[in-house]
Amino acid sequence: MCNLPNNNENSGIFGLGDKNEAYAQYFIGQSYLQGLSEPGDEIDVNVSNVTFEPGCRNNWHIHHDGFQILLVTSGEGWYQEAGKPAQLLHAGDSVTIHEGVKHWHGATKDSWFSHVAITKGSSEWLEPVDDAAYAKLG
Repeated sequence: MCNLPNNNENSGIFGLGDKNEAYAQYFIGQSYLQGLSEPGDEIDVNVSNVTFEPGCRNNWHIHHDGFQILLVTSGEGWYQEAGKPAQLLHAGDSVTIHEGVKHWHGATKDSWFSHVAITKGSSEWLEPVDDAAYAKLG
């Protein structure tokens, strides 16, 4: 069972968590991370609640040797795969990201955004999302 500190209305049902210092170099803006489970001897996925302040997004990235599933719990955000238009996400939406797919996700300019990320494998972090392209969304 995990401890759920810093609960606030912007972070969804799992709480805000701590500032996401460990991955800050891969984000534009402030994000927060609330670990819900970690890989162990019998579990090979990581489950975390990630909360993005308005305008925050992660860099383009690719998952290797696994996948990622996003379960949106609050706010509005974006998900985009390379070469495809961005998709607007709301609470209740889910996204399945297959191995090797270059993508990014994050909040809209005007809304907090929170999702549960279920991740297997490793992440290869790439370039930031272009500010001009992000500004055109919405």
